Amino acid sequence: MEPGDTYRQKSGSLLLRLAYVAATAAVISLSGFGPLCAHARAADALGDHTGTITFAISAADVGAGVSWGKGVLTFEGHDYPFRIRGGSGAAIGFSRTRAVGTVYNLYRVSDIEGTYWSVQGEATMGAGKGGAVMENNNGIYIKFTSTSSGARLAFSVERLTIRLNPGTTPPAQQPAAAPAPATSPASRQ
Repeated sequence: MEPGDTYRQKSGSLLLRLAYVAATAAVISLSGFGPLCAHARAADALGDHTGTITFAISAADVGAGVSWGKGVLTFEGHDYPFRIRGGSGAAIGFSRTRAVGTVYNLYRVSDIEGTYWSVQGEATMGAGKGGAVMENNNGIYIKFTSTSSGARLAFSVERLTIRLNPGTTPPAQQPAAAPAPATSPASRQ
């Protein structure tokens, strides 16, 4: 056995292992199980599924852009309407987007509020589909899929701020009222 034979054997077995991994990945992705596996891992990585969200947003861009819209958060059996405002860079055009998604790690409805960041691309000419994962400073993740219409080309960092509509948060728990002091016959006089 020559000194280079060991190297050739190791590199040959490495290539064989890489080919096996590539073939397995191809079978999983072509079989239709790939998206299911990826979704299961993504849901675990984002945290606890605690609510759902739907929203409609419009975007107008010429270089830098502006976005606005409204939506509904469904959390613990209640619907909470909200407003969306935001902006993006490196985009041109106009589009309307409707999205449906899942909210993760939300334990107080007020924590949905805040500024969400994501990096996403959009190429809409007539109609398009997309999706993204956004996170705010409270550790809340929103993973959504969307359909859009219009004419817009964008690849940018998107910033969206969600604010609950006034009066939509549940009333704060009021401490129990202290019992009225007992009156004595002497205090009635």
